[in-house]
Amino acid sequence: MCSGCRAGFPSRSPVFAGSAEIARVLGLGGLFFKSDDPDGTREWYGRVLGIAFEEWGGTVFLPETAAAHPGAGTVFSPFKAETEYFAPSQERFMINLMVDDLRAMLARCAEHGVEPVLEMFGEANGDFAHIMDPEGRKLELWQPKPMQ
Repeated sequence: MCSGCRAGFPSRSPVFAGSAEIARVLGLGGLFFKSDDPDGTREWYGRVLGIAFEEWGGTVFLPETAAAHPGAGTVFSPFKAETEYFAPSQERFMINLMVDDLRAMLARCAEHGVEPVLEMFGEANGDFAHIMDPEGRKLELWQPKPMQ
């Protein structure tokens, strides 16, 4: 999540365009991506970020967990193709992960040799840090703060 993406973002906003009488998107139902080494990727995300994976190969982040942290939410935002915000990744996307304590998460990452490529503390929407996963995907770690 870019530091300006949610500036002034209302706490409740419509997630659909047009008539409420038609079918609409309710939110992000999952994030699925290809990996050259799915087992190694799961191991890294578990070891470095503490994500617990189920036997079927994924994890479920329940909405109640995020709802317990004021200001948390899911943003869906296309960026211009020439944005540098995802650099140094060459991917056309960036994964934003909500965390409950960014400084503690960065300390955990450092214990595993993972250093941030960018830190942004005190932003309007919370604190942010960017790290890279082993396959070159940029991860934005975000500790939300209550929306104004």
